[in-house]
Amino acid sequence: MNRWHKYDEGNSIDQVGPEGGVILRDEEHELGARITLKRDKDFISVSGHIYGWIDHTRFFVANSEAEREYKSMKNALGDMVDVIDAVDSKDIKVWEAISEFVRRFP
Repeated sequence: MNRWHKYDEGNSIDQVGPEGGVILRDEEHELGARITLKRDKDFISVSGHIYGWIDHTRFFVANSEAEREYKSMKNALGDMVDVIDAVDSKDIKVWEAISEFVRRFP
């Protein structure tokens, strides 16, 4: 079952994000995560968010690298919200999952 859907029913696509860059891909997880791919004249970025927990943006030179990392980060974000959903918010497993995500996607 796909737990990801287009953010804002796809209305954000081709819009300029808050820090600049045109939104190319934008998806939201049903448990409260979002991933966005943006391109500007000076950068390509992938931003991963878990509402109330983290906001993590990475910058790339090549679109192919950003697309590949978008997919990897999306899977990891999905795994992380599953951990958050399964345990108490004060559980050390939440912080371990967040730390591992940031280490894996610097």
